[in-house]
Amino acid sequence: MIQSTNAQLQARKTKVIARGQGNIYPVYADHAKGSELWDVEGNRYIDFGTGIAVCNTGHSHPKVVAAVKAQVDKFSHTCVMVNPYEVAVELAEKLTALAPGTSEKKAIFVSTGAEAVENCVKIARAHTGRRGVIAFNGGFHGRTNLTMALTGKITPYKNLFGPFPGDIFHAPFPIEQHNISVKDAITAVQNLFKVDIAPSDVAAIIVEPVQGEGGFYAAPTEFLQALRELCDEHGIVLIADEIQTGFGRTGKMFSFEHSGVEADIMTMAKGIAGGFPISAVVGKSGIMDAPLPGGLGGTYGGSPVACAAALAVLEVIEEENLIERSNHIGSLFNERLTALQSQYPQLISDVRNQGSMIAIELMKDGDSENANTELTQAVIGKAAEYGLILLSCGFYGNVIRFLPALTISDEIANEGLDAFEKLFTSLAK
Repeated sequence: MIQSTNAQLQARKTKVIARGQGNIYPVYADHAKGSELWDVEGNRYIDFGTGIAVCNTGHSHPKVVAAVKAQVDKFSHTCVMVNPYEVAVELAEKLTALAPGTSEKKAIFVSTGAEAVENCVKIARAHTGRRGVIAFNGGFHGRTNLTMALTGKITPYKNLFGPFPGDIFHAPFPIEQHNISVKDAITAVQNLFKVDIAPSDVAAIIVEPVQGEGGFYAAPTEFLQALRELCDEHGIVLIADEIQTGFGRTGKMFSFEHSGVEADIMTMAKGIAGGFPISAVVGKSGIMDAPLPGGLGGTYGGSPVACAAALAVLEVIEEENLIERSNHIGSLFNERLTALQSQYPQLISDVRNQGSMIAIELMKDGDSENANTELTQAVIGKAAEYGLILLSCGFYGNVIRFLPALTISDEIANEGLDAFEKLFTSLAK
């Protein structure tokens, strides 16, 4: 059979897949290994996106592949709500032990990050008997109707899709680079209590410890501590959205560990299972048990194949010291990108990372408030020509994010950064 080309596949895709489910690159994957991906035409790419922070252990890690094959040989599905299985129980045991904080915890399994967020809200409302949820500007929590309402950015996530559920409120997220202080953000939450909803009506506050789609801004420790105090004062459930930050990505197993703050409930997805679709909600037992039996779950939630993959991922993270490796990779990228910033101080306003959650923010004419969205999109658009897979993010679309596999070698990381420097230099003005 003759192999299709990228262009042929893109033409076929355009005819049969709705434009709303677009693709960044007209590059069709044929196979991938570790930090490298090859398209159907045999072109090689260094993957600095890892499927949006999903393949933290790299593409097709042998231990994950073996675990999946062994599980499929046994069975692929029975529904954990009908005939459960040991791999789900074992995974729940491990995740509840790994979750930050000393409280006794329980877990549930669903299939996507958005489902995990929705179930957090359901659990918080069942526990408190309250209605309201507070989220933050620039936050991203999913594409379902409720999670779109929580997401703090209109285009492309919310545009054309309303109306959204009520009782959702937003406050500014503290970003020092953009002159939003922790005090500003906490004052805004307290103003919501005076203007829009009484704290006794608020079920939950949801926050990303590092904003993902919002631009890779880390929440200051004092901000998370202040939210914890506010929630404790008013009996509000604090939800940590760790979907993009989890499983070693930020140099800890979970980003909340950097602050020493224990959330009441947290979401887990993306890096959990090396690419197999599963997500989890893990939280304090007394809160997690608030819904009645049958109130939580889903047909595919906790797939035995995905559970087996997730257990293998946890083994790889421990055996290969990937949390330590994450910090090393972050330092390597930060050093190289900071050197690039010194060459283009009028274009790169900031280089930041928490572990291997790495970003550079682009500006015009040395003005950090003047977002250089055009240059960002040009870099992303030409990345494939330089053998790279890159992603953008940010409230204004002017942040380039780097999410390398935590298994990437220094050699391949530097090769990719060399290519990125050439790419950026070719477009810098």
